[in-house]
Amino acid sequence: MFRLAYFVSHPIQYQAPLLRSIAADPDISLQVFFYSDFSLKAYPDPGFNRLVQWDVPLTEGYNYEFLDCWGSKQQQNIFQQPIAKNILEVLKADKFDAVWVHGWSWLCSLQVIWAARNLGIPVLMRGESNGLQEAMHPLKKLVKTSVLTWLFQKIDRFLYIGTLNRQFYEQHGVPLEHLTLMPYAVDNQYFQNEIKHSHSQREQLRQSLNLEPNRSIILYAAKFTEIKRPQDLLAAYQLLSPDGAKEPEPYLLFVGDGILRPQLEAHAQTIGWNSIRFLGFQNQSDLPALYDLCDAFVLPSSFEPWGLAINEVMNAGKPVVVTDQVGCAPDLIEDGHNGRIFSVGNIQALAEAIQWAIAHTHSAGEMSLQRIQTWSFQENVAGIKASLKSLKSQNL
Repeated sequence: MFRLAYFVSHPIQYQAPLLRSIAADPDISLQVFFYSDFSLKAYPDPGFNRLVQWDVPLTEGYNYEFLDCWGSKQQQNIFQQPIAKNILEVLKADKFDAVWVHGWSWLCSLQVIWAARNLGIPVLMRGESNGLQEAMHPLKKLVKTSVLTWLFQKIDRFLYIGTLNRQFYEQHGVPLEHLTLMPYAVDNQYFQNEIKHSHSQREQLRQSLNLEPNRSIILYAAKFTEIKRPQDLLAAYQLLSPDGAKEPEPYLLFVGDGILRPQLEAHAQTIGWNSIRFLGFQNQSDLPALYDLCDAFVLPSSFEPWGLAINEVMNAGKPVVVTDQVGCAPDLIEDGHNGRIFSVGNIQALAEAIQWAIAHTHSAGEMSLQRIQTWSFQENVAGIKASLKSLKSQNL
């Protein structure tokens, strides 16, 4: 059995079911260490511009503890982060076969890497970087490349989440033999079960939202921030009007909250169409029913490290429309088959992509569901076990 210590900033709603899956594997003894507990209660999320409290279990089904830290436990900037007091003691107390760290933006993560290296414990790294938004200033780029090249030399194995993430590591000198796929996944079984349950109540939900039968539904579910570009979707939706004045056949549902919401609602009001709806923030347990309800899902972001909402809605068997700056696109979306990929800010291309998705709802949706079956926690557990076995055989 492998004894594995996982270090991460805080309990994360997407990661909790993955940690339960790893902990349930008979070949892995998992101990999770958090730097902060702020996500266990209501906390201000600047992206949603509101208090958020998750309605799914974040710490059940695996062993965990919170590190003893100095300072702030919110990552507001590099100078306001927790600094752990007891990482060396924690690692010395248990004979871990490996340490797994999520990302490198927290000071505690760098402490973990330093302590593990000093104790001779192999380090696994998993992060979200994809190289889509590299620093453009030559000096900044040089500094970043130098720091990451130095840091990556301290890592024994990299658990890459997808194609762009792998390419990012390769560009920073990580050898192929140190790379193992651990795909960025959601709890497929949970979403498919919830969506199956929601399916029988789909018409009730449609009626509760006062949506006419037999009209298609376009869904946006994300934060209302500039980087997510919900305004592009609203502009593209206007192009779906047959004459510029009559509302389009599909409904447009905006799910989420954020600083841009009042501006978008005001714009929608001036258009005067009843087909544009703002449903507000919806918690994790509310999303499967909305995924089941829609006919196409759109994520028009100017930058997205991955875009796990795409994984989620693909479990509902829906076509997806994303920009070329969404990290999951090369792995999950086959353009013209289960979705469309368009250039950021190209409103006309977005409108055409939406029309395509609506026209191919069933065939493209079936391809989405088929594709997501092999992008799951099962592959996650297999990936981390492959890395642990590789390290063990290397040290024999």
